[in-house]
Parts: sequence; structure tokens; C-alpha cells
Amino acid sequence: MTLVNTISRLTMPMFATATASDSTSVMAAVLISLVVIYLASIIGSEICDRLNMPPVLGQLLGGLVVGISAFHLLVFTENESDFHDSILIKFLIATTGLTIDGASTIFQIDSEVISVLAEIGVIILLFEIGLESDLKELLKVGPQSAIVAIVGVTAPFAGGTFGLMYLFGVPAIPAIFAGAALTATSIGITAKVLSELQYLNRKEGQIIIGAAVLDDVLGIIILAVVASLAKTGEVEITNVLYLIVSAVAFLVGAVLLGRLFNPYFVKIVDELKTRGQLLIPALIFAFVLAYIATAINLEAILGAFTAGLVLAETQKCRALKNQVVPIADILVPIFFVAVSAKTNIAVLNPFVPENREGLLIASFLILVAIVGKVISGFTVFGQGETNRLAIGVGMIPRGEVGLVFAGIGSTSGVLSGSLDAAIIVMVILTTFLAPPLLSFVFQKPVISSVKAEEG
Repeated sequence: MTLVNTISRLTMPMFATATASDSTSVMAAVLISLVVIYLASIIGSEICDRLNMPPVLGQLLGGLVVGISAFHLLVFTENESDFHDSILIKFLIATTGLTIDGASTIFQIDSEVISVLAEIGVIILLFEIGLESDLKELLKVGPQSAIVAIVGVTAPFAGGTFGLMYLFGVPAIPAIFAGAALTATSIGITAKVLSELQYLNRKEGQIIIGAAVLDDVLGIIILAVVASLAKTGEVEITNVLYLIVSAVAFLVGAVLLGRLFNPYFVKIVDELKTRGQLLIPALIFAFVLAYIATAINLEAILGAFTAGLVLAETQKCRALKNQVVPIADILVPIFFVAVSAKTNIAVLNPFVPENREGLLIASFLILVAIVGKVISGFTVFGQGETNRLAIGVGMIPRGEVGLVFAGIGSTSGVLSGSLDAAIIVMVILTTFLAPPLLSFVFQKPVISSVKAEEG
């Protein structure tokens, strides 16, 4: 009963009139919600993996199926109009003896608990991304990768933001948030495809990976800035400058101090003898930096990412990554499934006149998302026969990083239904398109090199 009591304390206002049976019903609701989430995640991931597609897309699509876009198994407080249509709530009423009024309270608490678990999941995700990043390689990134990354962030951000504002009349803050979502690049998806094509260690592959890593850092800073802007509800130059300086100072300062901290971290870990002697101190460090980031009006994910970068420099990095993976496997799918479950893609139905603006926005975002990254490849200079088109195409997939932007934007309430769904569609299509496009643009150079060797 410990977990039930904990949930009760976290949601005390909702439990003001709750009974003991309601507490049991909360546990039942959370458990059945997690069952639905994990089933959607594993089935979707397995299908996509067997189709040689990124498993994260399966989690996203699984969320769409069980969410308000399809079967209404999962609904959240953001979609209260769909509460009575939820199959999950009807199942709870039938199996636990809840009344409609009681089910309404349980629904709100269940929604909050799953949302909190999803937020913890995204913190763990960014911590894991930080651990996967090599700080030394980041510092060694050459001018080629730096230019590709900067252009690959600036072009889609500017094109998306100003295009939404002046072509579609979207307010400034939602437009900035949507533009920021276009800046992401999924290094995991790109690296997998390059590895399969045996281009990972070639010149183009090295430039793409270096740019994608730097792109992640820039993207995290941008996300911290725009998410903080969403909280204030206004765009002020002084506020923007403060947030940028805070984000950069926090990232750089934490990394520099982290180098002093690392030897003590390793020493402490070596002295501990109980279970979790490595994982628990690492999570404490990640959560402390996440808290500090939140306390100075940045985002918790920036702190988690920074913690990952710092601990990636220790000799315990490999062991820590292996121990974080199971934690991520438990919590991260909750985030991805919940994000897409909250998204009602019905707003993109072309047969409904009110939805046509959403379709136009989605088409515009997809165009900007592709073109904005492709042109970054053509900024490479002094590299002779470099396949610049391939470099640009390698920056296209948004993957899980794009979903982080969409999820936080949706949670903050900044994005409208059509704009939120349009971003999700953009993430799906750019991630699906990238693997076949990379195979196509790399095909000609590979054939040429083979012929040259035969000759």
C-alpha cells in the first residue's frame, strides 16, 4: 500500500473526499494504464523493427492507436471532453464498481500520475542521450560540422517561425515553439542508417554525426529557451538574452565543474558496497542538476542532459550506460506513448473544412523541415568530392528528439490542437523518409567507388 499512499499524498486536493476504495481504484487505474502503454509500446516497436524502421516510431504509432485518435483507451485531463468515451474508464467502472462521479476523480488522478511518470521518462531520456555523447568529440568538432549544425538549426527555425507567423497568422510564442521543433536531429536514427550503409566512418558520415551531436546541444538550449518563454507568455528580448546566457552558462559551468567533480564521484562509488552503488548516485546527480536548471527558470531536461555529458567523462561511463538502459526501457516508452495518445490527428482530416488549415500547416512544416536541413549540407566547403546532398539528408530525421519538443509543447498548453498534430506528423514523416532517402543519395557514390576498384 506504500505506492497508493504516496500517490494519495501527491494528489491530496483530488482526494479530499476520496474513500479507501477510491485509493484501491487509483492503483487499478494506474496499473491498467501502464499495461495499455507497455502493450502499445512493445507491439508498435516490434512491428517497426521487423519493417527495418526505428522502434520509437512504433511507440508513437502505438500511442496514436490507444489514444484519442483511435480507441480512446488512454485519455488525459487535456481531453476531458473524451472522458466518457474512454474504454479504459468504462472497464474500470465495470470491474471495480466505481460510479460515474467516482470514476471522474480517479480519471483525473490517473492522468496526473501517468503525466508525471512521462515527465520523469523524458528526464531519463535526456540523461541517457548525454551519456551517449562524447564531450571530447564535441570539443573536437571541426568547422564543417559546426557550420552544418548551425545552418541546420537556424534555417528551419527561422523559416518555420516566420512562415507560421506571416503566412498562417500563428501567435509568436506557438510559432517560435513550432519553429524550435524543426531544429532537432535524431542522431540515433541517422547513425543506424549510416552504419547499415557502411558510411559511418567515411567523410560524409563523420560530418553528419559531428553536426548531429552539436545539433543536439543547440537543440537542448533552444528548447530550454522556448519552453521558458512559454511559461512567461511573452517574448522579451531581455528575457531571451537572459535565458540564452543562462543556458550556455549552466551547460558550460556544469561541464567544467563536472571535471572537478568526476574523481570524487568515482571515489564515492568505489566506496559504496550495496546494490545501486553506481546507478543511484548517478541519478541523484542528474536530478540535482535537473532541479538547479528548473530553479533558474530553465528546463529540467537541460540539467539531465548536462549530467549525462559530465558522467560520460568518467571511467564508470560504460557500466552506467548499461545500468541506465533498463530504467529508460521502463520510463521512456511512457513518455512517447503518452505524447501521441494526447494527440488528436483527427484535426488533420481533410474532409472537415475546419481542419484544412492544420493540413496546410503540416505540409508547410514538412517542407521547411526537409529543405532547412538539406541546404545545411551545401554549406560544406573545401572537401572536394563530398556528397553534400547526403550530408543534408542525413540531418533530416527528427525522431525521438523532435518528440521531446512536441511533448513539452503539448504539456505546456502552448500549441493548438492542429499545430501539435502537425508537428507530430512532421516528426513521423521526416523520420520515415530519412532512411530510404539516405540509401538513395548514397547509392551513386558507392557504385562509383566499386567500379573504380574493379577497374
